Amino acid sequence: MPSDRLIGWVTTLVITAIAFVIRLINIGRPGYIVFDETYYAKDAWSLIHFGYERNWADNANTILRNGGIPVPQISAEFIVHPPVGKLLIGIGELIFGFDPVGWRVAPLVFGTLLVFMTIRLVRRVSRSTLIGGLAGVLLTVDGLAFVMSRIALLDIFLAFFVVAAVACLAADRDWFRNRLADHIERSGTKDLAGSYGPLLLVRPWQLLAGLMFGLALGSKWDALYVMAAFCLLSLSWDFGARKLAGGGLRSGLSLIRDGVAKFISIVVVSLIVYALTWSSWFATAGGYDRQWDADGPKTGIARIFGRAFAAWVHYQQDIYAFHTGSYIDHQTHVYNANPGGWLVIARTIGIDAVNNIQPGTGGCPAGGEKCLSVVSGMGTPVLWWGAIVALVIALLLWVGGRDWRFGIPVVGVLSAWLPWFQYTARPLFYFYAIAIIPFSVMAVALCLGLLIGRFPRNPAARRSRMIGGIVAGAFVALVVLNFAYIYPILTDKVLPYSQWLARMWFKGWI
Repeated sequence: MPSDRLIGWVTTLVITAIAFVIRLINIGRPGYIVFDETYYAKDAWSLIHFGYERNWADNANTILRNGGIPVPQISAEFIVHPPVGKLLIGIGELIFGFDPVGWRVAPLVFGTLLVFMTIRLVRRVSRSTLIGGLAGVLLTVDGLAFVMSRIALLDIFLAFFVVAAVACLAADRDWFRNRLADHIERSGTKDLAGSYGPLLLVRPWQLLAGLMFGLALGSKWDALYVMAAFCLLSLSWDFGARKLAGGGLRSGLSLIRDGVAKFISIVVVSLIVYALTWSSWFATAGGYDRQWDADGPKTGIARIFGRAFAAWVHYQQDIYAFHTGSYIDHQTHVYNANPGGWLVIARTIGIDAVNNIQPGTGGCPAGGEKCLSVVSGMGTPVLWWGAIVALVIALLLWVGGRDWRFGIPVVGVLSAWLPWFQYTARPLFYFYAIAIIPFSVMAVALCLGLLIGRFPRNPAARRSRMIGGIVAGAFVALVVLNFAYIYPILTDKVLPYSQWLARMWFKGWI
């Protein structure tokens, strides 16, 4: 690890603070429920107050918009996502009130923490505070990460817990190799001499990764694919470490011994944590499906684990059926975005729009054209398009150059992206890509690190490094300027139609 520990923390905290401030400004605008906040803001309120999600009257949003607090119905609502994100949103509402600021505080906090965690992950992997800081700056000025940090949807929580889990596995890689080195040093030999080495069943960073993946699953099920992919990647790290340490043929035992321990520490722990996130549903009697088969004969699961657990398993089956059934496959949406176009931002998502603002009213300049105000969920184009190039380079360096560092962004992007292609029959949205961008940013930052290079001892080579630094700095500056240019359409600013259209570079952005 780099020796500039203090500078590393100062850099992390300063960039994180900047990310927080720019996300905080006008967090309460629009001053009403937008897009899918209509589900999660109200679900969060009923979950935090009653222990389960309740149905609401049709005029609930109108009451909220007028400053009132609607009362939910007693009947349980069928919800299709786990409770972690809604519980966090509900805590914000409990502290700050049942209003736009209240239900957006938790996304703001966790969207900011996503920047923090990305910096720490990239710094550890790159062994460079500079590269970690560059990743943090780039994520700070990504339009999609910015917007998702300012609205009450669940995906920002998913992204944070996934990146936190991967950061734990990166730390576990270092921990594991240090323990192997300690074992060899204590044995007085130069390497493992063909032995398997220490078993190391209990690995604290793996257990913490299991906790983070469990909370990610408790936000949205999408985390399952990322968890599976990184478990395999982490297992390959274990095998490679034992082989490098001189384990010889016995290193292959790692695939079984370390694999079983990893499965328990990560997968089993995550599933236990996931079940625990439903504690309030178990603790109450009114949740959806809570009384399923309450009076009938006990099923096999009920006989072993009780009726409540059997009802919960049935509920999970209902949720899965919703996401994979024919009902959702026959739905349509104007903002449907095929995942094949996510990386190039082929189709953005409209979060909110107020059209036909007359000149001289509502902040629209007098004597000119009509205006509008929008919140568009879109990434910063220069960053996303640059990330495509960086990901190709990362793939080549990982597979061809055997540079383990580049495997993390490649696996992260692919595991958060490719699974969506099996669901293209149903409406999909570009904002699902929020789990992709931290890994894309990581690929960009690592490639910029290669461009800059290490500080050379040879003065003649310093000119080359200076040129690389200038190019890298120019790219980062261009990303910041691009973010500043699209900032008005990310933040509900009132714009004349011509200025809005100037930012709509493609038809799919409208």
